[in-house]
This record gives sequence, structure tokens and C-alpha cells, in this order.
Amino acid sequence: MNTQRKNYALPIAMMFALFFMIAFVTGLQNPMGVIVKNQWTWVTNFMSQLGNFANFIAYAFMGIPAGLMLQKIGYKKTALTAIVVGFVGVGITFLSGQLSTMGDFSNGFIFGVYISGAFISGFSMCMLNTVVNPMLNTLGGGGNKGNQLIQIGGSLNSLGATIVPVLVGALIGNVATAQISNATPALFLAMGIFALAFIVLYFVNIPEPHFVKETKQENDKYSPFSFRHFIFGTLAIFFYVGVEVGIPNIANIFMTSGQAGSFDPMDPAVAGTVIGTYWFLMLIGRLIGGAVGAKISSRAMLMFVSGLALVLVLLGIFMPTTMVNMPVFKSDISLGLAEVPLNVLFFVLCGQIGRASCRERG
Repeated sequence: MNTQRKNYALPIAMMFALFFMIAFVTGLQNPMGVIVKNQWTWVTNFMSQLGNFANFIAYAFMGIPAGLMLQKIGYKKTALTAIVVGFVGVGITFLSGQLSTMGDFSNGFIFGVYISGAFISGFSMCMLNTVVNPMLNTLGGGGNKGNQLIQIGGSLNSLGATIVPVLVGALIGNVATAQISNATPALFLAMGIFALAFIVLYFVNIPEPHFVKETKQENDKYSPFSFRHFIFGTLAIFFYVGVEVGIPNIANIFMTSGQAGSFDPMDPAVAGTVIGTYWFLMLIGRLIGGAVGAKISSRAMLMFVSGLALVLVLLGIFMPTTMVNMPVFKSDISLGLAEVPLNVLFFVLCGQIGRASCRERG
């Protein structure tokens, strides 16, 4: 077993990096929404979220094909394909930033290029989500070791989601002059990790225990949709992901836009630390869910966290925009205080509840 761990150290490290990248690339759409809204005055709050929508709607198109790819061509080739697609998607986002500095293209065309990059990145994120969990379990030899590697990867996933709004928020600078090109360092970081992961995985042998052998299958009169819990579970995940991602996205737009008579637009770097804190609480919720999951039933935990989350969301909607201080991770990842509207504080607290429920859902 020690030899196996030594042989697979590099691919395991790359899977950890890809866990990080799934959250990093997905989380890019949050601060990018702030950028495009301020770069072009005709972009509404709804339009600013189209990049995030495109990133996630790609899952609906790629989910089944990604699973079939994993069965037919295995972990390694599926992962390599996903990395290439991710590199291209982030590259297109970078291209949209370069086009915006040239002045030779219409703003509508550049916005379309940006949305295309987010959509293609979504294909990659879907494929990577299909690959990284079972691959880490296989590389760890299954059992407790495989589960341990998945938990470490999940923690790095939460770390990536925490860092990206803080990093890009700091890169934006003055929100009034924000440009897609401001995010270039973060985009280069993403493409660099994709390139490194591709090179390492290409030259390393990966065990492939789950190829589908061509066998004659019997017809099954039952489909997944024949089961009520599958339908309800699918709807629950659909709405959960919308709420999980929607809260930080809309909160970021709200904070950086300001509200006349209540508070002035917040600096993007400060708003980024607030959103980063939301995702950090997701990590705390993951750890809590893992710690108590073996002692409390999934039903009881889901009922509790769902009820508490509903209370926090309602408080966030109806509470006044009184300014309060809340602890955040600053741009240098040190602890500090940020003055935020009270309702934003309640939305941020949903982070810990959300990941705890996600843990039980998984």
C-alpha cells in the first residue's frame, strides 16, 4: 500500500488541485458579474448573472455525456478532456477582456464572448465533478483512505471558493473603472493550474477499474423517474444550488451598488472579503456536517438546517440596511472587520447552514 501511495502521489496532488479549480473557476462568475455590470451601464442585475447561469446550465447539457465518457474511456481520458475544455473556457474569458481593451468590437459582441467562456467552463466543471470524486477514491485504494482523500479534496474545494472573491475583489480596484481585464492574473492562475494538471496526468498511469464491459443488458421497466424520492431529490438539489450560489452573487452586486439613503457602494475588495467569508463558512458547515452526521439522522439534520436557513433568509430580506461590523478575511487573508448592511450579515450566515445541509444531502 505504501508503494501505491508513492506511485500515485502526483495524480492525487493534481486531483486536489482540480478540486480547488472547480470552486475557483465556478466562483469567478461572482466577481465577474460585478465587473460586467459596471463596465457596461446597459448590463442589468439580471444580465450580470448570465455568466453564472451559463456556467451552471452547462451541467444540464454535459451531465449525462460526462458519465458516459467516464464509463467508456475511463478516468484519465475524461479528466484530460475536462482540463482542456476548462483551459479553453477560461481562455475565452481572458480573450473577452483583451477584446474590451482594443475598442474594435462592439460591447454586445464582447459580452457574448464572455458568456461563451462561462458556458464552456461549465462543461469542464461538470466533467471534473464527475471524475475527481471516484478518481480520488480509486487512487486512495477505496475504503477509509479513499474517503479521507475525498474529504481533503472537498476542503480544498471550499478553500478555492473562499479565495476567489477576495482575490478578484482586490484586483478590481475602483468599481467605477472595473474591466474584465482586471481579472487577468486570476485567469492566468486558473490556466496555469489546468496546464500543469494536464502534463502530470498525461504522463502518469491511472488505475481504471470501472470500464463498462459490453454485455447484453436486460430491459428494466423502472426508470429513475419512477421513484418519488429521486424526483423530489432532484428538485431539492436544483433549488439548493440556486440558493447557495445566488446568495453570494446577489449580495456582491447589492454591496458594490449601494443603496441611496442607506449606504454608499462598497469597495469591491471589501465586498470580496465578505463573500469569501460566506464560502469559508461553507467549509465550517462541511466539517460540522461530517462530525455530527454519524450521530444525527439525515432527516433530522435537514429539517433543522433548512428551517434555520429559511429564518436567516427571511431576516436578510426584511431587516433594514443598518450598517454593522462583521468579522471577515481581508485581502491578505488575515482577520478583520468590515462594515456591512445587517441583512447581508444574515445572508452570509446562511453559508454555514448551507454546507451542513449539503453534506447530509450528499
